Amino acid sequence: MKSVVFDQFGDPRDFLQVREVPMPPDPAAGEVRVRMRMSPINPSDLMTVRGLYGRLPKLPATPGFEGVGVVDAVGSGWLAKLRGIKPGRRVAVLNGVGGNWAEYVVLSARHVVPVPDDLPDDQVATFFVNPATAIVMTQRVLQVARGGWLLQTGAGSALGRMVIKLGKHFGFRTINVVRRKELAAELKQLGADEVLSSTEDKIPARVAEITSGAMAPYALDCIGGPGVVDIIQSLAPQGRLLVYGTLSNELIPLDPRSLMGGQRAIEGFWLSEWAKQQGVLRMLGLFRQITSLLRAGVLTTPVAATYTLDQLPQAIEHVERQARGGKILLKLVGAS
Repeated sequence: MKSVVFDQFGDPRDFLQVREVPMPPDPAAGEVRVRMRMSPINPSDLMTVRGLYGRLPKLPATPGFEGVGVVDAVGSGWLAKLRGIKPGRRVAVLNGVGGNWAEYVVLSARHVVPVPDDLPDDQVATFFVNPATAIVMTQRVLQVARGGWLLQTGAGSALGRMVIKLGKHFGFRTINVVRRKELAAELKQLGADEVLSSTEDKIPARVAEITSGAMAPYALDCIGGPGVVDIIQSLAPQGRLLVYGTLSNELIPLDPRSLMGGQRAIEGFWLSEWAKQQGVLRMLGLFRQITSLLRAGVLTTPVAATYTLDQLPQAIEHVERQARGGKILLKLVGAS
């Protein structure tokens, strides 16, 4: 079978290879084998290849945290039976160990989620990372109040757009920071209340103007670097900033006094760490909520292009463009 493999950390264009590898063995107790259909190329996947992610795999490794496939074989044990996981069942695959950019994967039955037939493959492939992160940060961790202001960076990203649509759905308001001001009309059509440019606007002054001086009680940042100072200065007293990404790969030049006076707080968020602290029932409830919001069109992921494994170099080149127009997917052996 074919699998994407890297033997050392570095530029994905230099170190990712498509290889013929042995088929995975039959699943052991508590495991399933999945014939993969599709997997997205997420920023976290490429950060892992570059050696910049928070938790790195043993080498050689295969990237790809999420995807969609069809169960091919089921090991013994009660968990798969309890959750209705059997051969032929389509599942979302959350593979934090072995990687999904392969034609077949074997993993714990805990890390596959049976999905309804009416959800298309491209939406199931992107079922978890962005939708769950957006829901958990806004509804579980920050618990953004109806009518409250949420300030976010990276608003033009797939996840940023989901936060905008969640705001319209749940009734909170968004101030959205982007680099390219030309995104403003597009984001406002999605439901963004305000769109600011990190290169043209003085963010704290504009937030003060928008909120009539109250500032933003909630904020999200996925960029890192010096720009976070503006976000901190835009927080209301006792405001909370969740940092969930480091796309700039730069440190935050933090003056503690900017937090102390107003008792503001910065917290880190990592979805996989949050999920470890949740019980099975809570995670099943989250999966049901994602499914419901997908059906309602709130958490749908726009797809820019789909590539085969043999087109991996073109897929990586497309992902690295500044304006992609949507998620890039890898089409695997089981895709129609």
